[in-house]
Amino acid sequence: MSVVTFYTQFRTKPVGKHLILLCQGTACHVNGSSAIELAIKEALGVEEGDITPDGLFTYTNVACIGCCSLAPVMMIGDKTYGRLTKDSAVKILKGIELEEVGVE
Repeated sequence: MSVVTFYTQFRTKPVGKHLILLCQGTACHVNGSSAIELAIKEALGVEEGDITPDGLFTYTNVACIGCCSLAPVMMIGDKTYGRLTKDSAVKILKGIELEEVGVE
């Protein structure tokens, strides 16, 4: 079990369809990632590491995404979103939710 819990690529519980990785590195932290974290948790109704009841999202923090010039940054799947604010992060999530139900 120690190998599984050491590496972030391994998970011990299910992951949502869209995995949200919010950078908490120095540049992102200084530029407001803590406030974005609170907004994401409130918008999704989950704590860090949890899956939404509909199975759409899993939200987790990461130490660094490596896009410091775009701080604060989050990744959802293979897409990177930079220069986030609380509002823009929630808007991105709502947009994904709408795409999933077929509303554009």
